[in-house]
Amino acid sequence: MRIFLIFTFALLATVTGISQTYEVGVYAGGSNFIGDVGKSNYIAPNSVVFGGIAKWNRSARHAFRASVLFANLDASDTDSNDSRRQQRGYEFSSTLIEGSLGIEYNFWDFDMHQGFDKPATPYLYTGFTYFYHDSFALDPVQDALVSADSEWDLAIPMVIGFKAMVNTNFVLALELGARYTFTDNLDGSYPGTEDNNYANFGNINNNDWYMFTGLTLTYTFGRQPCYCGF
Repeated sequence: MRIFLIFTFALLATVTGISQTYEVGVYAGGSNFIGDVGKSNYIAPNSVVFGGIAKWNRSARHAFRASVLFANLDASDTDSNDSRRQQRGYEFSSTLIEGSLGIEYNFWDFDMHQGFDKPATPYLYTGFTYFYHDSFALDPVQDALVSADSEWDLAIPMVIGFKAMVNTNFVLALELGARYTFTDNLDGSYPGTEDNNYANFGNINNNDWYMFTGLTLTYTFGRQPCYCGF
């Protein structure tokens, strides 16, 4: 019994000693699409994105991160600088919901418990994204994109940002994030269906991308971490 109690207290002390700092907060910004319809600019927000974000800071240099974001993706050939797209005149508007899980890496040590000794750092984030979106197809009779269905697809997020302490409990960050998707049909250019009523267009060798540009504000809580393990 004595050995059991000693083991139990030792385990509790270890768990308490490695308690980590957590962050929860909000994300808000703009979204834009990069594909075979609309502008080809990489950073050109024209719709709204918002959602929630959470982090588990495992060290002063890295954190596990999860987020759920809601966005619209709007694209119109009339906004493009390409005269061929302007003449074609395709357009679409899609609802997108994404869940993302991955790791955030800080370029410099960023420890909320050290006050303002290290108040800011650039960072990178990547992982895996699973997202829901409306899908489209080109109707050759109407020569226009029509709603086809909705789909779930995968993407790889590639995010760069800069964050700074507002005070001892809040962190404000600005970030730019590209999502490389595993589909070429966010814009209906490659529906991948055997239905002969739909046609392909554009470059079918390149998958679609979408971009989020925004701000995050997170609240930090939890005991001072040990940072003694992964």
